[in-house]
Amino acid sequence: MAQHMGQTDRTIRAVIGVVVILIGIAGNSWWGAIGLVPLLTSLTGFCPLYTLLGISTSGSCNTSDKPGKTGARLT
Repeated sequence: MAQHMGQTDRTIRAVIGVVVILIGIAGNSWWGAIGLVPLLTSLTGFCPLYTLLGISTSGSCNTSDKPGKTGARLT
């Protein structure tokens, strides 16, 4: 299970998960349990939906992989 979530993505998911859980507790509703999904994905760094869609927010690419960043100078 490879981690493919960047730190910003994980932080946002954790905050959303905690907020949804707290809203569920305050409203005395089981819907707060839905907040466990983003919270668990933020803790593991793995999102099954990202795998299916081929998305990665880990930022693991370097500048040599980007077009136009070959280091060659134009004269």
